[in-house]
Amino acid sequence: MSGYRRPPGLKERRGSAAPFPVERSGFDKAGAESPKPVWQPSPWLALALLLVAAETLFLVNLQHPLQMYFDETHYVPAARDLIHGVAYRNIEHPLAAKTLIGVSMLLFGDTPFGWRLMSTFFGCATIAAVFLVAQSLFRDARVSLTAGVLVLLNQMLFVQARIAMLDVYMGAFLLLALWCLIDSYRRERGVRLRLIACGVLLGLAVGSKWLAIPYAAAAGIAFLLLKRLRGGWRGVSAVEGALWLGGLGLFVYLATFAPAFFVAENPLTFDRLLPHQLAIYQQQTLPLARHPYQSDWWQWPQIGRPIWYLYEQVDGVQRGVLLIGNPAVMWGGLVALLACLVGGLRARDPRLLLVAGLWVFSYGIWVLIPKKIGFYYYYYLPALFLPLALAAAFHHFCRGGRLRRLPGAFILLAAGLFAYFYPILSAMPLPSEDAFLAWMWFDGWR
Repeated sequence: MSGYRRPPGLKERRGSAAPFPVERSGFDKAGAESPKPVWQPSPWLALALLLVAAETLFLVNLQHPLQMYFDETHYVPAARDLIHGVAYRNIEHPLAAKTLIGVSMLLFGDTPFGWRLMSTFFGCATIAAVFLVAQSLFRDARVSLTAGVLVLLNQMLFVQARIAMLDVYMGAFLLLALWCLIDSYRRERGVRLRLIACGVLLGLAVGSKWLAIPYAAAAGIAFLLLKRLRGGWRGVSAVEGALWLGGLGLFVYLATFAPAFFVAENPLTFDRLLPHQLAIYQQQTLPLARHPYQSDWWQWPQIGRPIWYLYEQVDGVQRGVLLIGNPAVMWGGLVALLACLVGGLRARDPRLLLVAGLWVFSYGIWVLIPKKIGFYYYYYLPALFLPLALAAAFHHFCRGGRLRRLPGAFILLAAGLFAYFYPILSAMPLPSEDAFLAWMWFDGWR
């Protein structure tokens, strides 16, 4: 971001996230040659309306199926025992997300609705984080709203926000931490507070799933490199920032194990806390049996092998939940990534390069450090960055002429595909056992 030079006459707003100019984008109704800016929605009003719509969509028939399905069979019993002080089970993952599932059960009932309700809140937090990252980078509520809407429509978030699994919690914490880091880069006030929040959020993300560790490490390295080479984060030294991001993050991570100290069976103790990390590592590196829905990292961007979380007779009817990305967002997002890379290099726009780099890093983790057996839901985090790339590419390339209508048309296409797949995303009743064939475009989807 520091490579941007402010044109003469353009003043930097105090407290803004980055001194980027407000540019016209493909969301304009008027042509690019129009000298007056078009209507700009309030960012906070746009975000509030988007979150209300998202939570409403998440809540519809959230209780179905009326039983645990997929990995809920691991996490719901573990959360129940943990929150009631019975035992510490499912030691493969840390406790932050499972504790939140347990809190959801305490607050909203030990029912399918209660298990999953907290996940919907964190699904909304994920949408908010993507919106805020876009707003910090582009200062245009239309860009931010487009990114948020496409995250909601990307389908993977929708499915993960309606099941009591760990990924939606980890993803929300990571994306909120990313926003805190980006938003504080060029601020003059509130920098320290945002870095403290970033450290807390990174600790909670790692405390949900260890998959967050590379992201936390990358955040720390990026802070130190940019602080040394480009400045930024005014008023906070490299040492202090490292303490907030690293030291505080580590403290919060270890603190997430606190509920395990108060269980009757297999409780943790202070002298076992650090050695226990080795036990987690050993659990996560155990060999896994082959699975009919396993897939390789190179298949995920092409939606080569989505995974059925549920397909059986439940509550007296046939229901299914398929974790599958929205083809428009998944495939269109890859084109947008290339566009961001090309546009960023040509225009020397660090925002476009950052957006593309987020996906490259997130996906590259699986390329460089692959597991012996992979599943499509491992692509959840990279898939969250594709809507951001789409919104950024629209903002850069679709400023006038015929292309100015492309963003709206693309959103309509994504919404149409979301509606088309909705019955097998939401466990709606299906007419017959072989009804799933209506959505199977390829053999690999069966």
